[in-house]
Amino acid sequence: MIVNSDVKTLDSRANNSVFPFAIITFIYFIVGFLTTVNEQLQAPLKFTFLSHAGSLKNTFTTLISFFFFLGYLLNGTLGSKWVNAFGYKNTILRGLLFMISGLFMYLLSSWFGANFPGLQFNVGDAIIPFGFIIFVAGSYLMGTSAAVIQVVVNPYAASYQLKGTQPVQRLNILTAINSIGTTSAPFFVTVIMFSGISIEKIEIKQLLLPLSVLIACILTVILITKRLHLPDIENTRAVDGEKLERSIWSFRHFALGVLAIFFYVGTEVAIGANINLHAFELTESGHPITFFGKTDIMIGGMDLGIHALLSTLYWGGFLVGRSVSSFLNHISAKTQLIVTTILATILAIVAMITQNLWFLVAIGLLHSSMWSCIYTLSIRGLNKYTSKASGVFISAVFGGAVFTLIQGGLADAFGSWRWTWILTVVCELLMLSYALFGSKIREKDIVNN
Repeated sequence: MIVNSDVKTLDSRANNSVFPFAIITFIYFIVGFLTTVNEQLQAPLKFTFLSHAGSLKNTFTTLISFFFFLGYLLNGTLGSKWVNAFGYKNTILRGLLFMISGLFMYLLSSWFGANFPGLQFNVGDAIIPFGFIIFVAGSYLMGTSAAVIQVVVNPYAASYQLKGTQPVQRLNILTAINSIGTTSAPFFVTVIMFSGISIEKIEIKQLLLPLSVLIACILTVILITKRLHLPDIENTRAVDGEKLERSIWSFRHFALGVLAIFFYVGTEVAIGANINLHAFELTESGHPITFFGKTDIMIGGMDLGIHALLSTLYWGGFLVGRSVSSFLNHISAKTQLIVTTILATILAIVAMITQNLWFLVAIGLLHSSMWSCIYTLSIRGLNKYTSKASGVFISAVFGGAVFTLIQGGLADAFGSWRWTWILTVVCELLMLSYALFGSKIREKDIVNN
């Protein structure tokens, strides 16, 4: 049953208003920021919780990202059900409550690790603290939050009639704001959470204060959002009592688009989450990454870390690329996807051959518009199936868990991260195939109402 108290159809005047669009972009900024905070905590936790994990250290470290994106797989469709039942605004509020729950688990994990460091268990030759398991549970809740919120913001942005824009532009604007969050998060972890000290000297108790502040901030966002008017959009979800005649999987361009986004998020997240782990490996082997000839970045006595800079510039590439893409209203999503996947494939190959991680950083510029392109191509012509499609689509973000974990396992098996980036090459080529062949929409897959 639909709850209609907050649901109002947009008239033409409201359709041209930027305010509701601004609300969802700000919330999406928070999602991007906390998603990257979660990824950037992998390296510090590897040196704190997992210092005695032995030969499984990389594999256990990447479980943080794995469980985050497991939340997408298991709960993406939950978000679409809530959109159909309760509307966009109430679904966002539920997603924010999951976010608060995840942050509380992070806080509990830090407190537990600081006060009960001796509570551990063994997996093979690995010694794992119970505090790490609590953190992983929080990561799952944070992923669920991100999945539920994205089920709202993606179809909302694509369908919202903002004057002078087309769907792929609006999605690029949305994701550009999201990228501000992902770009600032690595230095937030390094400078704010851990006070710019060397990673080897980090203590888990340092997380307690910044996590408490984050919880207070999200509670404030929930209270503000609850009081705001976020109107509904026509023809993007099933109305009360309406039965959808077709399976969402019967739309070929959508089904293949879900597969494409699985590979896209797989390589996008793997680079962002694991590039700093590769950088630490190179440093330990006597071949540190340099930035204008320097192997560290010291400002005011604080070590900002080359590893943080790699991640910041990678996600910063998303911000730059999405900002540029938001003005490309005459270049189709298909053309953008073809060009960017070809260039990203070349950069990944060069990065492996030269062991120069800055080529992987540059892929951020190319990854920036891929989500918008694939999403736009996938939901064309779906109309009333859009909200259901969005939930399924979001579940495919689980690729971020799969490829991050596989890459961590390969790094342990190979004894190095170097050739594990072949996964990126495979993902880029599969996305190229979708752009060239899979995105073509069949006439029978166009829904007229």
